[in-house]
Amino acid sequence: MRYFLELSYKGTAYHGWQKQENAVSVQGTVENALAKILREEIGITGAGRTDTGVHASYYVAHFDASNFDPRGAEEYGTFVYHLNSVLPPDIAAHSLTRVSDQAHARFDAVMREYRYRIIFHKDIFSRDTAWLLRGGLDTEAMNAAAAKVMEYDDFTTFCKLHSDNKTNICRVDHAVWEQKDEELTFTIRSDRFLRNMVRSLTGTLGDVGRGKMSVEGFGNALAAKDLRMAGNTAPAAGLFLSDIRYPDSVFIRKYN
Repeated sequence: MRYFLELSYKGTAYHGWQKQENAVSVQGTVENALAKILREEIGITGAGRTDTGVHASYYVAHFDASNFDPRGAEEYGTFVYHLNSVLPPDIAAHSLTRVSDQAHARFDAVMREYRYRIIFHKDIFSRDTAWLLRGGLDTEAMNAAAAKVMEYDDFTTFCKLHSDNKTNICRVDHAVWEQKDEELTFTIRSDRFLRNMVRSLTGTLGDVGRGKMSVEGFGNALAAKDLRMAGNTAPAAGLFLSDIRYPDSVFIRKYN
């Protein structure tokens, strides 16, 4: 039987989502916790990869289990409670849902959203979860440049080299900077993202905000399909995977 698991995690202590040898990953940590609860070896498939130090305020993964068949909401809730008691403090399980055996956390996702946090003054409580930038930023120029992101679908300029992507085509339908008090947040939504794409876009848009690149120059970089045209890459700490959506026939988000 297949289940979708809603999670969140702080990625500071992990070498990304994906399990790897000789490194602590979110995937491996969750699999070990599930194995303890279910008393069988569990392989879990995530909605996508996050890099070292990147967080997820919302994440979805699926797994198959043969020794678990809950009969009601109370049993699902009990399972999540026990799973959280085994997981470390920086990973939290929020819900478990029985889904079709063909449902896939990665391939069935139709939208993903990332958010990036920038702060302007030293905040010890945001040290691992935001990018500290000194001085002001021209947010109007940054939004003008961000609007150009939705005019293109080939993001080769902002893709990490040798990522083995079958295509660099992404359909972005939202890219906006919003400032509230002393925090600036970039929200971007697309059907898919390339490795390092959001951090590269964010860092380059930051260059626009600091006057190091013009809005026109940013558009030229997008059109060039040339990695050398990208600006600085934003640090991992400020990046959060914040939403993943599926067709209602596959899965409806439960945790908000």
